[in-house]
Amino acid sequence: MGQAWAVAVGALLAVFGLGSIVFPRTVYANFVWHYFWGPVYADAHGWSYAAWADGEQVRVSSSDVASGMGPVAEPGYTIYSEVGYAVILIVMLVGVALLLRRLDIERYRRLFYALFPFVPLGGALRVLEDANNVLPAEASAFALDYPANTLFISPLIYFTMFFLTLAALLVALWVHRNGYADTYEYPLAAMGTAMLAATLAAIFALAFTTEGLSPPRLEFYPIITVLTLTFATVATGGTWALLERFAPEVNEGTGYIGLVIIWGQSVDGVSNVIGLDWYDELVPVATADLDPKHPVNKFVQDFTGQVLPESITAVTGDAWTFLLVKLVAAVFVVWVFDEEIFEESPRFTFMLLLAILAVGLGPGTRDMLRATFLV
Repeated sequence: MGQAWAVAVGALLAVFGLGSIVFPRTVYANFVWHYFWGPVYADAHGWSYAAWADGEQVRVSSSDVASGMGPVAEPGYTIYSEVGYAVILIVMLVGVALLLRRLDIERYRRLFYALFPFVPLGGALRVLEDANNVLPAEASAFALDYPANTLFISPLIYFTMFFLTLAALLVALWVHRNGYADTYEYPLAAMGTAMLAATLAAIFALAFTTEGLSPPRLEFYPIITVLTLTFATVATGGTWALLERFAPEVNEGTGYIGLVIIWGQSVDGVSNVIGLDWYDELVPVATADLDPKHPVNKFVQDFTGQVLPESITAVTGDAWTFLLVKLVAAVFVVWVFDEEIFEESPRFTFMLLLAILAVGLGPGTRDMLRATFLV
């Protein structure tokens, strides 16, 4: 298994690494840069658009530029990048499963809960980088310049979080195996919680201790966080109650991990509904609702607006169906991961569930905090 994984990783590196060297225009500029690195580069510089321009990577005002400037990238995701990140995620999950086997780690359910704080931590760190683009350099000691800030931009932040979590796990194992703690899970959870608290404290510091600057500081609208967590919890509780009442077999495999999965996806769904439909009503200084950054979000919103009459969407908005999609997808995941899957491959199963939580709660945390602090 380990050799097969190494061969797969080597093949991916060879295709895109050597391909970028041998065919720099076709492979690197028109694919790797256009769909992967270009959006990161534009985001890291706070640009709306970046043009390839024979490798100079210049700022442009729109995606419509002269043909000689090559591909144009903008912050966010495309369908190509999302598929690519999904492939990278699967490869990384297999690698993590192999690593856990080598570290001789068991009790995966407890490991899942111990790693939970690291999921919103990733979203919070992303917001700290977002603030870095909004505030002037003298606003705080948290300011990062290019290329260091790319470590906190997707997809590199996933690698950053991987190595950060791995370091915390190794420290927790050392603490436990040297007799300083009864288990490794509690020290691991404590480190994740401490880092999450420190990151949130840094964001609050930017919001309340940078007056006198232009822009002076971040705004703070706690109603966004309160409504997001409240509605997400209500949606999760209602969904879980219906499952327990009418289809209890769905929850038999995952148990309360399934509840956490549904809640994480609900946070993502509700944060999108609030940001895309109700932001300008909830935040007085906002001139418009936020724009979807993921192709799937935009597709669901556009589809709802096309199917439902304007008389309905004028009242309900057109992003609420995204929450339904997230809930249905989460329930499907919980149903698929039955007891048989846990018994056959518990290590990989729990890593996959953690990844599913991360792709919901991570972006949901970022969207919620960005809207809360008007980043």
